[in-house]
Amino acid sequence: MRLVLISGGARGLGLGFVKSCLANGYVVATCSRQMSNPLQVLISKYPDQLSWYQCDLSEIGSAEKFIQYSVRRWPDSKIWALVNNAAIAGEGVLATFPMVDVRNIVSVNLVSALEATREVIRILLKQNCGGRIINISSIIGTRGYTGLSAYAATKAALDGLTRSLARELGSRDIAINSIAPGYLETEMSENLDAKKRHQIVRRTPMGRLGAISDVVPLLDFLLSDSSGFITGQTFLVDGGISC
Repeated sequence: MRLVLISGGARGLGLGFVKSCLANGYVVATCSRQMSNPLQVLISKYPDQLSWYQCDLSEIGSAEKFIQYSVRRWPDSKIWALVNNAAIAGEGVLATFPMVDVRNIVSVNLVSALEATREVIRILLKQNCGGRIINISSIIGTRGYTGLSAYAATKAALDGLTRSLARELGSRDIAINSIAPGYLETEMSENLDAKKRHQIVRRTPMGRLGAISDVVPLLDFLLSDSSGFITGQTFLVDGGISC
């Protein structure tokens, strides 16, 4: 069976990815700092298909250990895909934003993705069976938003990683793409005040925030064999706000 690795799968969009991959018959390994009740329920329901590894991705080496643990946990499955989903955000103008928070955002959102990707690529090249790497970036990385400079920088970097790796690995049948959601109804948008939420909805042609169910089908397609000739692309799922 094919193994899909998903960082940050305990809640929000990552949990949606985990559910969908399980439903599509993949073996799934995910990691997060803490277990969530919904993820615990899934592990109970799919004990032979789902594993969880506890780690803090801000720590160097954690992402690599997650990959290595997952390979040991599922020795009869070959890695098919890595989904770099884990991310944190912090809001504040850069002039007064604490550097400790900047470093934490960069470590989780970018460095851990590079680390996980590096480890997975080595395995995929040895397997010589192709594969998929999907980076979850954001429209904030392409458009920029006031008060989210550090977060935007990491997401833009993921899109750059996608384009470069597509050139490096295309000849080995490994496709790399980014999914860039707009504002979604998840835990990361719960802190939006009423005024900001209204502004976002008003500027979105489809007149609402996105849902996890708006993004998951795109991931399903990019993981499938049907997407094998698509690589190096960033797909925006934002209700048209970036038009």
